[in-house]
Amino acid sequence: MFLILLAGISCTQGHRNDASTQNGKETDVCIIPEPIEFQQVGKKKHKLEKVEIDSKTVFSNPDEYRIIVKRGKATLAGNAVWAQSTLNQLIDPDGKIADCEIHDWAAYPFRGFMHDTGRNYQSVSLLKETLDLMAFYKLNYFHWHLTDHPAWRIECKAYPQLNDPQHQRQGRDEGKFYTYDEIREVIAYAKERGITVVPEIDMPGHSTYFKDAFGFTMDSEEGRKVLEKCLDEFCAEIPKSDCPYLHIGSDEVWIADPKGFMQWIENLMDKHDRQAIAWDPGLPASDKVVRQIWNEAAGSNAAASEKAGKYLDSFVGYLNYYDPMLFTSRLFLHTAAAQIAPDTTKALGGILCLWNDVRVDKKENIALHNGMINGIMAFAERFWNGGNAGEVENENLPSGPLTEAGARLAHFEEKMSYHRDRFHKNNMRWVANSQIEWQVKVNDNESFMAFGGVVDLDAFCQAHQINVGDTALAVAQTVITAERDMDIEAWIGFCTPARSNRNGYGIGQQGQWEGGCQCFVNGKEILPPTDWNEPGKYDYRFHTWGKPEEEEPFTDEQLYWMRQPAKIHLNKGENRVEIKTPKTYKGLRWSFAFIPVKTQADGTLTEADGLLYRPL
Repeated sequence: MFLILLAGISCTQGHRNDASTQNGKETDVCIIPEPIEFQQVGKKKHKLEKVEIDSKTVFSNPDEYRIIVKRGKATLAGNAVWAQSTLNQLIDPDGKIADCEIHDWAAYPFRGFMHDTGRNYQSVSLLKETLDLMAFYKLNYFHWHLTDHPAWRIECKAYPQLNDPQHQRQGRDEGKFYTYDEIREVIAYAKERGITVVPEIDMPGHSTYFKDAFGFTMDSEEGRKVLEKCLDEFCAEIPKSDCPYLHIGSDEVWIADPKGFMQWIENLMDKHDRQAIAWDPGLPASDKVVRQIWNEAAGSNAAASEKAGKYLDSFVGYLNYYDPMLFTSRLFLHTAAAQIAPDTTKALGGILCLWNDVRVDKKENIALHNGMINGIMAFAERFWNGGNAGEVENENLPSGPLTEAGARLAHFEEKMSYHRDRFHKNNMRWVANSQIEWQVKVNDNESFMAFGGVVDLDAFCQAHQINVGDTALAVAQTVITAERDMDIEAWIGFCTPARSNRNGYGIGQQGQWEGGCQCFVNGKEILPPTDWNEPGKYDYRFHTWGKPEEEEPFTDEQLYWMRQPAKIHLNKGENRVEIKTPKTYKGLRWSFAFIPVKTQADGTLTEADGLLYRPL
């Protein structure tokens, strides 16, 4: 049974592993990521009047820092950027702070975030907002995906045709690219915030624009000559001191001589003294290339991590691929770099990726449509501290409240709720939901428990060895206990599509939820709260990569967390909720979402209060 916490949350600061349980004190601060050692001295707060840098204290770990706060004076040592980020989280809205001491360092040296601006260009100002967010949560590498099928987004003096809109995909910000001055501006802005920029020039795949511009492919003899001149120019404009890493892509492509091409590009990286990073799976790279592992297939991540050479974990998954409520839990429950105990001999850390294959018309919505802020919070927590929250059978299925992982997840959600209300408001469309309890039955199989406001029915069937064909019906039930007769609101949605693919039910018919799915409370059907603007549209039951449907942007009403929540009346005492989610074709991302929320007077959303949940 889970009580959704009230707004104005008080957090209990936990500790990494057993490293600092000697502190053993509860505090009312919510720091993300959680520090290793935190000691608060009393509860009295003072106005923060002075911040000093202790330059004499030096740590061997570049991420390590110490904060000592006494009667309104803060002394920062070590990594002053991370110390200041933590201090910014500690100061209350009145500018006050309690006396405390923090000593902290990261488990992994590489904690990255990737934006794909090759498919959908983003302005420098938007990128700077992302860098500010990264610094706030101590992410230190910005993986900047600069080229993809629609366009080459780097100024090219040697071959201006690469920037010519006629060779780029129409409707995909054609003609938009970053000048070298803008690239240097982004790099300088990132450096000030403790972040290293890792540009990616995807080679030899993801390069339709290249063939359109030149008439030959990157891996051809002519293509290599063009690439070499482009990379020589880039490295001359952007020196190693600004750009020690270059990501060379190399995935999702077939070429006649993969080994030869990779050896050639690696030699070119050596010539410019840059550390190469490449995707894995991808073309065969040598051990000196850092592998960014992206395959999520069961067992493949651990197997790939056992190869020779250093690696980065992107098998945690992609922000755009999952329902953002579920993905936040997945990130927190994930075992970082496939290691229970962090070992950086080969594992450098991880990169959280955000891809938008589908065209985006309002770039400011990328973060909201993909749950970027809440995802970064959970990713930062996991890769700063390493390990996991406790053993879980499936990262897509949150554990129950009586398990170690479930309890830790619920506690982390408290901190996230505080950060949402204090720092992000409606820029973060997320509420605590992981501990809602369901009884779920698929077809005529035995029913099983599931937890969370979102249930991934594919993962549920896999976990319980339930075999379904192309069609099936899932029925989920829970009981909400209300302390009085009340009207609440709830986000309701079904079969959330990946924002990199339009495969899904689309928008429901007028007066219906998507895919004909249904929700009942006390036997009364709960219908969409408003008329659909585009009823029945975007019902594409096939993969849309490279098809015309890929050019139709997602709008708010296609994503339940962006929609107006439904209004629901609850009686005092127990109220039965029933969800019916049909699966009608192979390849559907089969899931449902039912998440009670509360709209505040200023329009922001928080947890609905005064509710208890139990399975039927």
